[in-house]
Amino acid sequence: HFPAAGEVVIFDRSWYNRAGVEHVMGFCSKHQYESFLEDCPDFEKYVTDAGGKIVKFWLEVSDGEQAKRFEARIQDPLRQWKLSPMDLPSRSQWYEYSRARDRMLEATDTKHAPWYLVRSDDKRRARLNIIAHILDQIPRKKVKREKIELPERSLKGAYDDQKALVGRRFVEERY
Repeated sequence: HFPAAGEVVIFDRSWYNRAGVEHVMGFCSKHQYESFLEDCPDFEKYVTDAGGKIVKFWLEVSDGEQAKRFEARIQDPLRQWKLSPMDLPSRSQWYEYSRARDRMLEATDTKHAPWYLVRSDDKRRARLNIIAHILDQIPRKKVKREKIELPERSLKGAYDDQKALVGRRFVEERY
């Protein structure tokens, strides 16, 4: 179902796998690939005509940074779970993926559902830039607020509430 007013739905990149990994790795036919690129903008138009807002991000990682991340995953047993069965075979097809990206952007970057490219070699900055961009896309107005005052605490039944906790097990404060 479509989201209700105020709801947010996040699709990960798998929505566009047909235009990328499925095409490059041969998991779909040429007809399925071409159909996706043709039908996708129409579907997104249907969503936006129904009142939805689509904000699409392409996280652009440089060849050098991708190699560095893969090497870190290969070397660190704690990161190896991040390597999918497609990652290593895909690495050798960098230019095929780049061409597929270019074609996907050409076919699906529309006025009603534009792509926003994010340089993401620095993950932290990329996340912050995306959050700021999303917030900029959401129309909002300042809400009037009533002035709130914190009431005085009643001293009725007062006691040393911290003394009652002496000797209890607290979680170590590491941070």
